[in-house]
Amino acid sequence: MAFLDKLKAGLSKTKNAILGQVDNVLKAFVKIDEDFLDELEELLICADVGVGATEDIIDELRERIKDGRLKQKEDVLAALREILGEMIGEGAPLTLSTKPSVILVIGVNGAGKTTSIGKITNILKNEGKKVVVAAADTFRAAAIDQLAVWCDRSGVTLVRQNEGSDPAAVVFDAAQYARSHDADVLVIDTAGRLHNKKNLMNELEKISRVIDRELPGACRENLLVLDATTGQNAILQAKEFKNAAELTGLVLNKMDGTAKGGIVISIKRELDIPVKFIGVGEQIDDMQEFDSDEFIRAFFE
Repeated sequence: MAFLDKLKAGLSKTKNAILGQVDNVLKAFVKIDEDFLDELEELLICADVGVGATEDIIDELRERIKDGRLKQKEDVLAALREILGEMIGEGAPLTLSTKPSVILVIGVNGAGKTTSIGKITNILKNEGKKVVVAAADTFRAAAIDQLAVWCDRSGVTLVRQNEGSDPAAVVFDAAQYARSHDADVLVIDTAGRLHNKKNLMNELEKISRVIDRELPGACRENLLVLDATTGQNAILQAKEFKNAAELTGLVLNKMDGTAKGGIVISIKRELDIPVKFIGVGEQIDDMQEFDSDEFIRAFFE
């Protein structure tokens, strides 16, 4: 199955929650007026587009109604498609121009961080890149073994130590290995905890110092993995992590399990951090670099 088809299937719950309901609302209203906009506003908020983003969408639609540009049902859907496309904006590809480049992956436990790493390394491997993974989440029981399974599936090298080891020591070993084995990308898993932000900050700073010392000048991507099914809670997590790390992109996971796919729009507006990968299933090829045009196509077609 092509990824666009998977994306369409994955977004079906959100599509039904918004567009299916929009159809119902349009049928219920003789004209497109303030009552219609109130109904549409409620639908968008329920799909986790977010209050702020929803207000922006409704204000823009209101302006188009005043200008006489929205008269038919098709006009509303076309306007929605255009507005959402503008709000999501263009995708932002990974910056991996040095050898090696570094991808630091962070996120709370349960967001799908380890599986996302497996899928991302598979994408990189299929692009012909030599990938090394550092198992620096030494805090969670079985995290290293779980990561090893995914690395085996994608056929990439895993650098690991024992559970409870110093994460920075694992990163040191992995950086040395990546450099000596001419790797293209070093992907680093980190402990997924937010309950003690000071520890998280200290750990990420220590890892960053090791990277800067061992791989000076390396391109860095700091990716935050979020579970789309958690809706607005994902944005709260992102804000916390944004304060702890200089995020360059987001990995939006489990889009197939939610009717709250509007979170993509909300995240873009609230955080202005690009979504770099989107996941719509459990298989190793169920993730792809985020393409805003493809996302909108899947949503409306």
